[in-house]
Amino acid sequence: MKKKPNFLVFMTDQQNAQTIMPGHLAKTPNIDAFVKKSMLFTDAYTTSPHCCPSRAAFFTGLYPSEHNVWNNVEVDNALSRGLYDGITCFPEVLQKNQYETVFAGKWHVSAVEGPEDRGFSQVLNEYVSNYGRYTAGNNPVANDWEHMYSDKESIKFDDSKEFGEIVRPGYPKYFQFGVDENPFSDALSVDNACKSLDSYDDGENPFFLYVGVTGPHDPYCAPQRFIDMYKDVEIALPENFDDPMADKPSLYRRTRDCFSLTREEHRESIRHYLAFVSYEDYLFGKLMDRLKANNLEEDTYVLFVTDHGDYMGAHGLWAKGLPCFKEAYQICAVMGGGAIAAGSVCDELVSITDFFPTFLELASSKYTEHVTGRSLVPLLHGKKSPDWRTEIYTQTNGNEVYGIQRAVWNRKWKYVLNMFDYDELYDLENDPLEMHNVRNREENRPIIKELCKKLWTFAQDTKDNCTCPYIMVSFAPYGPGIVLEE
Repeated sequence: MKKKPNFLVFMTDQQNAQTIMPGHLAKTPNIDAFVKKSMLFTDAYTTSPHCCPSRAAFFTGLYPSEHNVWNNVEVDNALSRGLYDGITCFPEVLQKNQYETVFAGKWHVSAVEGPEDRGFSQVLNEYVSNYGRYTAGNNPVANDWEHMYSDKESIKFDDSKEFGEIVRPGYPKYFQFGVDENPFSDALSVDNACKSLDSYDDGENPFFLYVGVTGPHDPYCAPQRFIDMYKDVEIALPENFDDPMADKPSLYRRTRDCFSLTREEHRESIRHYLAFVSYEDYLFGKLMDRLKANNLEEDTYVLFVTDHGDYMGAHGLWAKGLPCFKEAYQICAVMGGGAIAAGSVCDELVSITDFFPTFLELASSKYTEHVTGRSLVPLLHGKKSPDWRTEIYTQTNGNEVYGIQRAVWNRKWKYVLNMFDYDELYDLENDPLEMHNVRNREENRPIIKELCKKLWTFAQDTKDNCTCPYIMVSFAPYGPGIVLEE
């Protein structure tokens, strides 16, 4: 590999991490082939169960309390429109170090800045919602009432139901799954990226190519030929599908109840979701084939990653959101190239914030910005770090409907602090499916106390002002002052 390597990132949206793990049900020949020659991260997680804060964390190496993106930046009730002033995205550093930085696909980091404002010298195409960019004098998200509820033909008014439809009178019609020959225009993003590789002059500066597809995001609508791949596959519901969630926050149950589907429709949702994963695998394969055809494979690090997961029927849930279950937070992460050993597996706790320092170290690009993530380079080279993290932390203030939630977990215990309901504690060793909330057991109070101390220490480190001492909102069983206890 030449002194300055190339980088190719293929980021899917809302892909359940189990779809790339050994023994998975998804038909993904291209991802499977890539895993065999790369390093698979089996315990990688995002910071938030939502597109915008997760993507902001990827590009900045920071948590939401540090970068300021908390939920969908394009909705009318967004908590923020974009990044704090003074925050750097790593493509900006690469650009300053003579990298050709190229973008195609989904951005969703800021409503006021595009990829061209954050270090990308070429934007081949950008997938955006119906809202468009927020600029001075132009607020496309100023009135969701006009945008979402003004078309009588799109609104559901009765309780009639078609197969796969979720009944929501007064809301736009919604089908959980269906068929789309070019979902979210992902084919355009990949085709443009392929053309970029064709036109790249290997004698020029190294490149950083980011391809952000929007699948397998809901609604689960893949091309028919990919759905047909699963027509004879027997689909089983997840083991924890029937979790009554009686010992969990009521919001979790209310969220599950939004998915008013029959068991058959849930199984069909899984079938269509897997088909969508297979479609994205096909697109990834096109890109990898073009990389190889242009003799760029040897000099390029490739990262296959997703922004966050999908519940995929776990606990009766779909998509992502406040329920703090593993399926929403665990991400796909596979990296190959350079000296990375083929077929290697890393089981360390990895964060989506780790890729900022990883790419810049591999590119020998110095930076002075603070990042919360840690470089994965030692792990990529097969070296164990004795001081590697033993806990993962999460931050969310809700999606389009707010709710402050923080979590911390290690190999044994997972503690979830809910500011909108009672908390959760799971024994991950004995209850990996997170079926039993054991926070009320007296013998577990010391565990909760210790995890609260870790959570508040991390909050202090990341300037996360997620609580206050006022009696009406001091919900945590142990407040931030616990870190002062001897």
